[in-house]
Formats: sequence, C-alpha cells, structure tokens
Amino acid sequence: MNIRMKYRRLLALLLLILAMLAQACKKEGPKPEEPGPEEPGKEQAVFPGKELRGVWMTTVWGLDWPMGTYSIAGQQQQYKAYLDKFVSLNINAVFVQVRGMGDSFYPSSYEPWSAAITGVRGADPGYDVLDFMIREAHARGIQFHAWLNPYRIATRTGVAAPYPPLHPSIPSDWVIDHEKIQIYNPAIPEVRHRLVTIVRELISRYDVDGVHFDDYFYPDPAAAGTMVSDQTDYEKYGAGHSRIEDFRRDNVNKAIESVFQEILQTKPEVAFSVSPTPNNTYNYGTLFADVVKWDREGWVDILIPQLYQEIGNPYNDFQQNLNWWSANLNKAALMIGYGYYKFGDPSMPAAFQSVTELQKQFDLVRKKQEAQGHVLFSARFIMENKIQVTAKLAELFKNPAVMPPSRRTISSPPTPPSGLQLQGNTLKWTGSTAHRYVVYHFPDFSEAGKVVAILESTQMDIGSPGHYCVTALSRDNQESTPTDFIEKK
Repeated sequence: MNIRMKYRRLLALLLLILAMLAQACKKEGPKPEEPGPEEPGKEQAVFPGKELRGVWMTTVWGLDWPMGTYSIAGQQQQYKAYLDKFVSLNINAVFVQVRGMGDSFYPSSYEPWSAAITGVRGADPGYDVLDFMIREAHARGIQFHAWLNPYRIATRTGVAAPYPPLHPSIPSDWVIDHEKIQIYNPAIPEVRHRLVTIVRELISRYDVDGVHFDDYFYPDPAAAGTMVSDQTDYEKYGAGHSRIEDFRRDNVNKAIESVFQEILQTKPEVAFSVSPTPNNTYNYGTLFADVVKWDREGWVDILIPQLYQEIGNPYNDFQQNLNWWSANLNKAALMIGYGYYKFGDPSMPAAFQSVTELQKQFDLVRKKQEAQGHVLFSARFIMENKIQVTAKLAELFKNPAVMPPSRRTISSPPTPPSGLQLQGNTLKWTGSTAHRYVVYHFPDFSEAGKVVAILESTQMDIGSPGHYCVTALSRDNQESTPTDFIEKK
C-alpha cells in the first residue's frame, strides 16, 4: 500500500472519530452549573421543644382559691385574675383541686359541695363552679386538669374534734376514722367502685383535659396519728397475699387500674396523671403506692414527681431525684413538680432565698430528654412574687410553648395550613380542621426558632424580620407538618 493511500485512510479514521465526539457532545448537552447554596427550608430549621407548663391550684381550706371569698362575683374575678396572670407567663395548664375532702366543686350524685366555696359543707354556691372554671381556662388556651384526692374525706387535730357528717350516699362501714384523718377504706371493693363512678360522672359531664391524683393513698402514720388496724380487712380480702404490705399495695393498684380503664372506655382523650412524692421508697413502703408498676403497666399517662427540695438537699436532693425518675421512666410522660412556694420563705433553706435556684433546677430538667414539662406548687405564690421569683419565671417561660401530646391520643395530626402569605406586616394563611395554630419565627437558621403565638385566628401581625412558618394543632396537641417558610425583610 502506498503512502498516499495510508494517509487517506488515516484521515478518514480521524474524521470519523471527530464526528462521533461531536455527536456525543450533542447528546450530553451543556455542562450543568455547580449548585449554589440551598434556600432556607424546613430541613434546616430546628424547632423549639414542647413543654407542659402547669400550676397546681389548691382549694382545700381555700388555700389558693377562693381564699375565703364567698360571693359569686368575687370568686369569679379572683379566678380570672389567676388565669390572666398565667397567660402573661405563657403557662398552658392548670391542675385545680375539685375533690379534696370527699366533696366536690360541682353538683355531684355522690358527694357534698365543698365547704371551701361557701363556707358551709353541702351548701349550693348558686352557680356551676366547675363549668365556669373550665370555660374560662379553655377560652385562654389553658388546659384544665381536674385534681382529685382519691381517699381523704376529712382531717382534724385529734380525737376530741368530731369529723363532719358523711354524705347520705356513703355507708359508714366504707370509712376509717384514724386519729387525724378520715378516709375511704382502700381495702373495700365498693370503695374502688365508688371512686370509678365519681370519675365517670366527672368526665362525662365536664370538658376536662385530664384527671389528676395527688400523693395521698394509704396515710402516713406520722401525719395520721394513731391508726385503726386493717388486720380484719387483710383477713377478709387478702387471700393470695402473704404479707399485709403487699395486700395494701394491691388495693391501691386495683384502684389506679380501674380509674384508668374507666377513662379509657368513657372518654379516652382525657389524660390520667399522678404526682407521687420524690422518694419512691416512701411511695412504695409507706403510702403503698407502687408507682413504678403503674408506669410499667401503662395505667398512668403522666407522672409529676414532687421534687420540692433544693439541689444538694442531704435527704431528698433535687438532682438525684430527677436522675432517678428519668432513669426509671417507662411508658408515662414525665413532668417535674417544683416547690415554688418555698422561694422567699425565710423558714426555708438558703437556696430558696435566691431565684438562682429556680434557674438551676430548670436547667437540669431541660437537659433531660425524658422530662416534658413543669408544674409549680402553687398558684397564690405566683401572684405573691416573693424575691421576684415570678419575674424569673417570666424569663424561663419567655416564649409560648406547644404542649406535648399525651401518650394516648385519639386523633391524627391535622391537615397543615396552606396559602401562607405576608401582606404588609400581617401574616395570613388558610385554615384547616385545626383546633389552633402555631406561628414560629426563625431570625436565622443558626439556632432553634421560637414560638411567637398559639392562636385560633388565621392571621396575625408580626414585627421582627426573619423567616416564619405555621403549623396546625389538634385538641390533643397533635401537630401538623409546617408550611413553607415566608421571609419578612
């Protein structure tokens, strides 16, 4: 083959290769640009944690309410002043004692009107106290938990003082008269049934968000004085228990389980909570309250241990008790009870003479993933504001908080809002089937955002620049996914 022929063939081959490369470039198209930084969105946002923020309102002896005020107008004004103060502090739940002494704050088929309302046990106050309290709380976006003492009927200083007459519906053999406390007998099956019917009547007739028991079960002998023996009860009802202590615990277990099952069957959206003492050895061995079992079996939705002592207390250290309850939690949600009443009381330890103690306690609790909220004892001390402790509380609750959903919910998350837009300084959106809406604000996405408002309206005025989004809330605090963000310059 001559040189000219070889050259022609090489040239043809080169042209073919160039044509193939050109065709490949046409198929691939232009090279894409490097991606730029992502626009701010839901994936980058860190939403603030959910918190229950509650207050106990004690009514026995009128301690927090109505404090000796017996006129309808005076009682209602006092209660609304409490709620308005709670709203200003972003408190979102109230635990009101509606059955503290075998009595009631509503017309009951089983128990007399409370003496705290009129000054006279059994006297009709002239209005539906419980309905009023619930409506006023709900109108302000505050949950209402009905606080009941399961067994206590009355107290006295000693045997020389008579106990008040029993309600006609209560057989005298259901009742034990210890030296300083009169109680329903926890060993009697009919007593447990009566407790269940009282709860059924309450939740069937009233729109409560929760039923709450305090830490009074079997009485502490140190407070009850000389006690009536329950040996006869043990011999009659205690088959299957080799120890009387196990028999007592089983009696309380049956009561707790029965109340839980009644709530579940009658109105399952109602949460069931118990506030045990901080020391579980004392709960188990003195009050015969097997709180760990209730939690393990799922008979309570919320536990609120009363961690009323200071950090470093030699007998009931706040931090050690917090660690114990956090480590031993099973199915229930954990909220922490604080001894708010101790702050500024000169008879209390030095730690309670400074609001720094409250800050430290909150810091410890908020570091615990298991802890979902705070409950303060009690209402009137928030109003008193000794040593400016309520001013400190205002800092700790600076922004509103979304309530965590109960462990036992009955609804699915609501449909998210749509059509979020900004018209001037007014944020607007199209509503869904929600109970309320949550407006979030993110100045930037370098840290967690904050809740601006929780409201029923589908619009609100905003001032601060940054990014905003909205979610929907159901009645039992199920929260929708957020809308896309909108920016205010």
